[in-house]
Amino acid sequence: MDYKETLNLPKTEFPMKANLQTREPEMLKKWEEDDLYQQIRSKSAGRPKYVLHDGPPYANGNIHIGHALNKILKDIIVKTRTMMGYDSPYIPGWDCHGLPIEHKVEVELREKRKQLVKSEIRKLCREYANKYINIQRDEFKRLGVFGDWEHPYITMDFPYEAIIMREFGKFVGNGGVEKRLKSVRWCISCETALAEAEVEYENHSSPSIFVKFALSSDPSAIAPELAGKAVSVIIWTTTPWTLPANLGIAFHPDFTYVAVEVGGETFIVAEALLEDLTKRFGWQNCAVLAKFAGAKMEHLECRHPFIDRASKCVLADYVTLDQGTGCVHTAPGHGQDDYNTGLKYGLEIYAPVDHQGKFTSDVERFAGMQVFAANKPIIELLKQLGVLLGTEKIEHQYPHCWRCHNPVIFRATAQWFVILEKNDLRQKALQEIRNVRWIPEWGQDRIYSMVENRPDWCLSRQRNWGVPIVALYCEQCGEILLKQEIVDFVAQKVETGGADVWFDLPLEELLPPGTKCEKCGSVSFRKETDILDVWFDSGTSHAAVIEPKMPELPWPVDMYLEGTDQHRGWFHSSLLEAVGTRGKAPYKSVLTHGYTVDEQGRKMSKSLGNFVAPQDVIKQYGAEILRLWVSMEDYTTDISISMDMMKRIADIYRRIRNTCRYILGNLSDFDPAKDAVRYDEMLEIDRWALHRAQLLTQRVWKAYEDFEFHIFFHAFHNFCVVDMSAFYLDVLKDRMYTAKATSKVRRSGQTAMYEILNAMVTLMAPILSFTAEECWGYLAKDGKSVHLQDFPKVNPNWMDETLNARWEKLGDIRSDILKQLEIARQNKEIGLSLDAQIEVYASGETLTLLRQFEKDLADICIVSAATVYGDETPIPGDAIRSEAVPNLAVKVAKAAGEKCPRCWHYQTNIGQNAAHPDLCASCADAVS
Repeated sequence: MDYKETLNLPKTEFPMKANLQTREPEMLKKWEEDDLYQQIRSKSAGRPKYVLHDGPPYANGNIHIGHALNKILKDIIVKTRTMMGYDSPYIPGWDCHGLPIEHKVEVELREKRKQLVKSEIRKLCREYANKYINIQRDEFKRLGVFGDWEHPYITMDFPYEAIIMREFGKFVGNGGVEKRLKSVRWCISCETALAEAEVEYENHSSPSIFVKFALSSDPSAIAPELAGKAVSVIIWTTTPWTLPANLGIAFHPDFTYVAVEVGGETFIVAEALLEDLTKRFGWQNCAVLAKFAGAKMEHLECRHPFIDRASKCVLADYVTLDQGTGCVHTAPGHGQDDYNTGLKYGLEIYAPVDHQGKFTSDVERFAGMQVFAANKPIIELLKQLGVLLGTEKIEHQYPHCWRCHNPVIFRATAQWFVILEKNDLRQKALQEIRNVRWIPEWGQDRIYSMVENRPDWCLSRQRNWGVPIVALYCEQCGEILLKQEIVDFVAQKVETGGADVWFDLPLEELLPPGTKCEKCGSVSFRKETDILDVWFDSGTSHAAVIEPKMPELPWPVDMYLEGTDQHRGWFHSSLLEAVGTRGKAPYKSVLTHGYTVDEQGRKMSKSLGNFVAPQDVIKQYGAEILRLWVSMEDYTTDISISMDMMKRIADIYRRIRNTCRYILGNLSDFDPAKDAVRYDEMLEIDRWALHRAQLLTQRVWKAYEDFEFHIFFHAFHNFCVVDMSAFYLDVLKDRMYTAKATSKVRRSGQTAMYEILNAMVTLMAPILSFTAEECWGYLAKDGKSVHLQDFPKVNPNWMDETLNARWEKLGDIRSDILKQLEIARQNKEIGLSLDAQIEVYASGETLTLLRQFEKDLADICIVSAATVYGDETPIPGDAIRSEAVPNLAVKVAKAAGEKCPRCWHYQTNIGQNAAHPDLCASCADAVS
């Protein structure tokens, strides 16, 4: 007889092969057809709110692996909070204005762009952004991210543009916005000013030069020893092109400076740098004539080396002794520190460079020349004039435009600024930073330092695609008209017509009746042509997305989550915007993640060949593998990824899937409503398994609450592989397969497995969203989504630390016995472990424990027979003493008796049942 048919072998349609590439899209379609997101909203109605506000990705190009990391992290948080019992809506958004899209459109237009008016370029930019919103929306949904995808927020939507304008108007109303001539970062390729957040530091090669400026003031004012001497101050710079704009030389008031005589000339440098300069210039017989504090130089004058004007000596605390000469070339039109010093000393804010980075006619010798190209001829001129003491090339970190990656310059232009000292904005923002929870904690110090030391916020951009700055210039007297009521009046028009109305409609249709110049009374104006910084656009999202839906959405929201670069980006602009208009940060907590890098820690780059596209991972392995990758990495540092890593994670996924599949297979004939066994009637090992499941639930709740998803992964994976597969399910197999199908011992195991799988599937749903849904369909069989469930609560009645401690010790003993069985197998003494019987010799606590489990020990170790001997029995010479467990020795031998063809155990009671003469007693009973 074939006894296989009498066994309770696992049966399930849950497939072993995940086939995620096919199955995931099918599930996405079902979720959409079922309107699952709205089902979740309905089920969560009335619960406490938890809102993660989406930082808008830029609507340009396909999503990359950084986008995938970011969106999956957000999705995990939203799903965990939902299943914890919160109402956690998620409204995705897109950032649409700005230079990158405008640049792409211009590249596509080529020469045709010169023939188009501003409104036509703006129309093409809008179409371009819409195209990529639709592409990215599909790509984000493919990751399994839940959200209100049909109603996202989009910064170029007309109502949103109107809110941007009104938020600007609030700064206007409180006096926080001014137009100033100020030295700002300027991209000569993009032809626009840049904010702090739009600059990245990259390696750059620059000329390093030392130049002497002859002192024109009486040197005896510094020290009597210098009377009648020809004295020069030596400056150092890595931007020779700024020398035409030099108007001063800065000294630190407290540093000691020296006047040294070399070869008939006298030079002034910082004393601390003299030794280095002496070696650099090869000075011989260098004599120190005088020592003095930098403060002595204040208000003296030098002669510019090649322009007929004075260069004033000034004092500044930012002068350092790190390198150079301690005497700092100062051009107020080409540097932030220089600008501030220029204001203090009444120097002209002079920048003879146009918007394309070319010298104007003010600098006749170099007019029309691009500034970086001018470095070489300026150095040649200095050499000819005999004022160049040294030159070399240096590699250093230099600011570059974050979009075109070309080096930027500082250039004084008239720009619109949010003034951080107005209304105490800087100090209020710093205070609010202290009131926010930063994850990880170092994020607080990072953004605090940035806000504390940043310049005023440059709001204006000299481009086409964005929200206009609503300001007017009187045609009669040139006075600026900037009023909140005018901004709000225009915003009403924008609400229905979009920001294009500012560019397309005549002024008389845009201004409130009676608008006139407050200085001369004229009614003739021209419009401001600058647009707002796109960081202002996204920084107002709290006002555009959250506030209109209060109290449905709380303000401030619970969390902002982005990459660490957003400390100077969206976190920063949102903070300043909200504090400037509402006096409070728009978020309660901020979570940041690192960058994606390869396994060597290198930045992702197509040129390095280490670029991993999420689309490629999905195509080969499925989105579930990306989701598992996000959960297993510590996102607070840079996160490595490669296709090899994805292969390894796919193997881990298979082990988790197979654990679920095995349990499902053993539940095919189990109805929890009818077949469940009461906890106090369950076998002890099954109660131990339930205890372990409670520990897992406890750890996972804590990991989710603390946003430590890598702790979830390790706890969950360890539970599947160690607690379940390597121990509990391994021990349980014989009972599940061979016991009578309806017996209490089998139902006890099934009860435990049902509760364990129920916990596993719900706990993993926020991360393995597709697999959890698939598995839930086979487990619950009610047609509802796992994503409509709540996490299981820890059942204190199933927690038993005493029982757990006993089984922990027993697990150690079992591990030692399994090692001895493996040795016997390698020595070909046995084949399967059921071919063996074991003799276990113990004393003390180990013996006490083994006596309690003696009748179950064979099943626990998956052998045919086990005998326990105590102190009264000598340990035979061929028994192997344990190195890991005290007072334990094990002897493995070939099992006695005959092999039962049904359970494969060797038994001495085969044939006792006449109806089944070839079966052991327990199997004969099971099939009767």
